[in-house]
Amino acid sequence: MGTVVVFIFAYLVVIYLCKEGREMEFHEANRLTPEGEQKVAFVDIDETICFYSGKRRYDLSEPNYDNIAKINDMFDEGWKIVYWTARGSVSGKDYKQHTLNQLSEWGCKFHELKTGDEKPHFDLVIDDKAKRIEEL
Repeated sequence: MGTVVVFIFAYLVVIYLCKEGREMEFHEANRLTPEGEQKVAFVDIDETICFYSGKRRYDLSEPNYDNIAKINDMFDEGWKIVYWTARGSVSGKDYKQHTLNQLSEWGCKFHELKTGDEKPHFDLVIDDKAKRIEEL
């Protein structure tokens, strides 16, 4: 019984310390990267820099060099380019090396590649900073 009392007392002390006089502090957040710091762009791959004329298989993707040039221009302007693809997120297959090879073959300039679980599968992005490749 004594152990239960000690446990309950310790639990109540933790609750008290977490609630009493400990309000969360907020700071003013920047919507965009401050001037002078490297800006970051997350760029999708499929239906952005490559497309499919038939079956949607990653080994059959066809590069769009005009769109790749738009992203390469951003890289050259100092942007950090992160290619971000859901390839493998549903199937569980690791397409990272295949995708790295494609990006290299296509002449893509970038800093980082995130694949599979690093980008979940979804059907729509709603975001205040989103742009379609056609808008660049």
